[in-house]
Amino acid sequence: MSSGWLKDQVVLVSGGTQGVGAAIARRVAAEGAEAVLVTGRSDEAGRAVAEELQGAGARAKFLQVDLRDVDRARASVAEAIAEFGRLDRVVNAAGLTTRGSMLDTTPELFDAHIAVNLKSPFFIMAETIRHLQGRSAPGAIVNIISIAERGGQSFLAPYVAAKSGLAGVTRNAAHAHRWDRIRVNGVNIGWTATEAEGIAQKTAHGAGDDWLAQADASVPMGKIGRPDEIAEFVAFLLSDHSGVVTGSVIDWDQQVIGGQD
Repeated sequence: MSSGWLKDQVVLVSGGTQGVGAAIARRVAAEGAEAVLVTGRSDEAGRAVAEELQGAGARAKFLQVDLRDVDRARASVAEAIAEFGRLDRVVNAAGLTTRGSMLDTTPELFDAHIAVNLKSPFFIMAETIRHLQGRSAPGAIVNIISIAERGGQSFLAPYVAAKSGLAGVTRNAAHAHRWDRIRVNGVNIGWTATEAEGIAQKTAHGAGDDWLAQADASVPMGKIGRPDEIAEFVAFLLSDHSGVVTGSVIDWDQQVIGGQD
């Protein structure tokens, strides 16, 4: 159900072609966003999402962007402004989750994680803030981080390195630009039922087709996170209904860090 939280806003969703990002793109359109620019690597998936958003009443466009190319990432902000006249809200939802431990991660894999999970989000934020400052306009940025930034599993070493950096940058930007009325927050999402996670479970961990049922049965709330639930929370953080909140990196998970049995 829509609450009109983002009525008349122009929103960029980086990594909005699948999983959590696509769910966020759908939600911001449902919340009354005037326009949405969706970026990602898959042309087919991106165009399908854009058409869906147009059907929901939003102006929408897909821009093919590989976040390993920071110049393309930065240009996505300019593209949103050129297409829609301005940019008000941004979600950095893209994420590379390719497995790697401390001992088997190559420099190339490490660099890919830094590029996708930290460097490009950093510069998307910078370009957005520069634009908002130029307009003397308030705005909001939400970074999809990960509960793994607090330590994570041994097979996520480069991912943890990059996402920990993004958590720190989120707080830094929020502090630096609070007087610009630009709110910057992050969401440390936990284990989530996405297409990409299903592929990772099967290819990297030997899971079967029933991986989701097994995962749901293994956690306290009887289910792992669902993209639509995360999307609703992100839309709230983007909206004025979240008030003055900035610099928060919120654990969106059912495992309590530091808790022990």
